[in-house]
Amino acid sequence: AALLTGRLGARNGVTRNFAASARGGLPLNETTLAEVLRATGYSTAAIGKWHLGHHGRYHPSFRGFDYYFGIPYSHDMGCTDTPGCNLPPCPACARLDAAPSHMRRDCYTEVALPLFENVTIVQQPVNLSSLAALYAERASWFIRRARRPFLLYVALAHVHVPLAAPCGGRPRRRAYAAALRDMDALVGSLKRVADGAAHGAALLWFAGDNGPWAQKCELAGDVGPFVGAWQRPRGGSSAKQTTWEGGHRVPALAYWPGRVPANRSSAALLSTMDIFPTLVALAGAELPPNRRFDGLDVSPVLFGHSDTGHKILLHPNSGAAGKDGEIEALRVAQYKVFYTTGGARACDGSVGPEEHHEPPLIFNLNHDIREQEPLDVASREYQDLLPAIRRAYAEALWDIAMDNVSVADYSQDPAAIPCCSAQHVACRCHAAPAALHPHTEGAGQLC
Repeated sequence: AALLTGRLGARNGVTRNFAASARGGLPLNETTLAEVLRATGYSTAAIGKWHLGHHGRYHPSFRGFDYYFGIPYSHDMGCTDTPGCNLPPCPACARLDAAPSHMRRDCYTEVALPLFENVTIVQQPVNLSSLAALYAERASWFIRRARRPFLLYVALAHVHVPLAAPCGGRPRRRAYAAALRDMDALVGSLKRVADGAAHGAALLWFAGDNGPWAQKCELAGDVGPFVGAWQRPRGGSSAKQTTWEGGHRVPALAYWPGRVPANRSSAALLSTMDIFPTLVALAGAELPPNRRFDGLDVSPVLFGHSDTGHKILLHPNSGAAGKDGEIEALRVAQYKVFYTTGGARACDGSVGPEEHHEPPLIFNLNHDIREQEPLDVASREYQDLLPAIRRAYAEALWDIAMDNVSVADYSQDPAAIPCCSAQHVACRCHAAPAALHPHTEGAGQLC
């Protein structure tokens, strides 16, 4: 939601995930990147995970995308016949008209995961083993048929569990590595197609969305040096769902021959929220009026003209501690500031307690990327910093409070669950192979 609007959840209303039975989604008064670019003449498509509402007008086909192919929410939010590698291992969808007898904790067993083409379910349950290949085929098809400048938003299932390949008794790290290689191959194939179709004029911008989901152990990846060492002895994970560096800091790259310098890295502090205003500016479009944005036009950084990014970046609570979406951690230059800390569920099952800090914890990331030792509150460095940090924090919260803030509808209704055939257990239907090609006439009539 933040990526597609350039606005934090505290502004756009989306502060947590929408359920499979959600009636709402990203508020309809929020403007997506696709809507802005389509209005300027771009062809637009979304491939992959959506998770911003699938019921009624919240579906991506009504949020600025000319074409959509993907799953409406996370791919662990429904059973499949190809469960893949997960912790705990989840069963396949039931095939008989009876409730599954092998319910598992943390597994969705009652409704199969659907695959949409535009507003039509073309496969339920989706085959996770072939999903990446289908995404590559659809994305390539869209790029090749685009007759105008295009925006292609690809939200991959990699490397979220369940990993497509079955564990099969092999070490879990091998399953993660296989998923990573599969993602690399898919991105590479899309790069080659885009380079050919756009004659080298396509911008490719890649970014992760969060750190490892530590409760999934070796299936989740690794935080590298961003270990949140202060949190570790207090229990819980300092990765996904937290505001520690291991939760929010992700890899990113930009590729644009002749525009983005090759083999260059930057220490500028950027955010996926910068994608919205940067692409709007590059397209010669205007930002939507009557609202404020948390993203910046960072094209000078991309083009190698500057290493100046955000001086202040707000980190919303993400599930581990504090109310979802509230701002209780922030980055000010090289300093990381915590008013609330906590640890998400870790591989060992532990959860770190929610702790509030007044005065706040402050870490100097230039010297302490592990976030191990906060500055001594009695030190001159801390005392010199604190007034500026308090002022920046108060101004940021005031700016949000004075903004045009949206409210998301998180209500649920079983009737909103995507189901192509309620006559079959788990909502099961099978599309004919010809239906899995978007250029096939009548494909939308199957489910």
